[in-house]
Amino acid sequence: MTHVLVLNGPNLGRLGVREPEVYGSASLEDLVVSVEKWAADLGLDVEARQTDDEAVLVGWLHGAVDARAHVVLNPAAFTHYSYSLRDAAAQVTAAGLLLVEVHLTNPYAREAFRHVSVIGPVASGTVAGFGVESYRLALEAIAGGLRP
Repeated sequence: MTHVLVLNGPNLGRLGVREPEVYGSASLEDLVVSVEKWAADLGLDVEARQTDDEAVLVGWLHGAVDARAHVVLNPAAFTHYSYSLRDAAAQVTAAGLLLVEVHLTNPYAREAFRHVSVIGPVASGTVAGFGVESYRLALEAIAGGLRP
């Protein structure tokens, strides 16, 4: 079974209570339950993680390369400025693995500083603006990329 890491960056542990009018009412636990169900339906083995620590997230991306795991990555605020995360994400795609950047909201419909992603140029693709469903679409993209 194909292994996929679903990695979530800073403040995503506060889903459901942090600005629900922006990010929705689903908690991180709700998100993980949905991700696990969608992955199982697609024949993917998934492991979901969340951290507020940039170094931990970088380490998880290095581990994905070593384990040959595809990645769904919501870099959250790191999207806009973390070159260390960008370089780690680039290692995932350079290794021939898929990395889908995910956002609950549409960054282009928000503040100007959110319009730039340092992750997007090294990602296999980006899904944004569909709330929790963005993760389902990302998993479908990975599953589709694995089919002949």
